[in-house]
Amino acid sequence: MNKFSVSILLVVLASSNAFAQGKTRAEVYQELIDAQSNGLNYITDSSYPDVNPVYAKVVEQMQQRYLAQQNVTRVTSNGN
Repeated sequence: MNKFSVSILLVVLASSNAFAQGKTRAEVYQELIDAQSNGLNYITDSSYPDVNPVYAKVVEQMQQRYLAQQNVTRVTSNGN
């Protein structure tokens, strides 16, 4: 799933048409924050499209924290 989400994100960010289709700066900025939170900073030229094996554990921990944070945000916004 990680490869799939990274590839989808890269396609969206790389497509110049995506920006012309009504995305706001805030939406693009949030996508960038989400991508960084999911570890895209650790994909190198030599490891593309995968995360560099040196950083695999760090990225896994980042993704777990990000998902936990998203779950807390959802629970809080639902009033539970």
